[in-house]
Amino acid sequence: MAEENIKLTKLASCGGCGAKVGAGVLAQLLDGLQVHYDPNLLVGFDKSDDASVYKVSDDLALVQTVDFFPPMVDDPRLFGQIAATNSLSDVYAMGGEPKLALNLLCIPEDMPKEAVHEILRGGYEKCYEAGAIITGGHSIHDAEPKYGMSVTGFVHPDKMLTNSGAKPGDVLLLTKPIGIGVLTTGHKAELTSKESMDLAYKMMTTLNKSARDAMVKYNVHSCTDVTGFGLIGHSYEMAQGSDTEITLNVDAIDLIPEALELARMGILPAGMYRNRRYAQKAVDAGDIELAKQDLLYDPQTAGGLMIAVAPEDADALFEELKTTVPSAQRIGTVAEYQGGARIKLR
Repeated sequence: MAEENIKLTKLASCGGCGAKVGAGVLAQLLDGLQVHYDPNLLVGFDKSDDASVYKVSDDLALVQTVDFFPPMVDDPRLFGQIAATNSLSDVYAMGGEPKLALNLLCIPEDMPKEAVHEILRGGYEKCYEAGAIITGGHSIHDAEPKYGMSVTGFVHPDKMLTNSGAKPGDVLLLTKPIGIGVLTTGHKAELTSKESMDLAYKMMTTLNKSARDAMVKYNVHSCTDVTGFGLIGHSYEMAQGSDTEITLNVDAIDLIPEALELARMGILPAGMYRNRRYAQKAVDAGDIELAKQDLLYDPQTAGGLMIAVAPEDADALFEELKTTVPSAQRIGTVAEYQGGARIKLR
């Protein structure tokens, strides 16, 4: 089959971060696994965080993460760029800088080498932009194409960020709009406009490097990237890990207009329902419109950073983010947990 005739999305039953195992199921799968104690392991899988962190010296810790998924776009090079952007994101969420990467590639046996080359080229382009080096990888044959990376980054042990460090009084900032999963779902049914898909492609290929570079200058207590578990799912993990509660100001969240229209039509990805089942028990939705709630559960591919910053630094960081990220938003606050719902929508 000729490269120009390939429809990558037709080869995959689901794509992007919407293919992730649901957070609730994942917790069950990991439950009971033995965790070996090592004083240098600062963050492990038991923390439900974005990446692991291992202290090498007083001045250096390794940030390690891995991410890969099936295609959500048909263009091989664009797919490679999106997958790499997503893989690199977890290092940025920990406050680190990506340094080394290994390719993870699954391809059908009859996929043309030109298409495979373009996937890898897209990945290389984003790694080059991030200042990281691809040093090898592993590839296997599979009926469905999949691509991603294992990424190693560096961070100072005293300056790493986790998703469990938010403190009462913190202000929550977000750096990309919400609605990517709905747009890509609508695109499969030819319901999403070219303009909205172009926006989605731009968002999914924008590194979180500039957001990371800005936030490390300020008193940030916690950070996570908003990806497969949706804004509410990742907020819930932050609130649980920090033993706090979070109030989200829905009107302040940049919900992509056409994604909201599609959500009102019921055009929703399967991952949205998984995320809702996982987190809704901890959510007080108030009188927020159902379609807006759906977007807050929408799985994002290569989404933005959600940053919990000390109130005295919130204004300055927000102003800097306005000049460096796709969509700087001041979306909510962190408070002491009072029992009941961890997440409140207002």
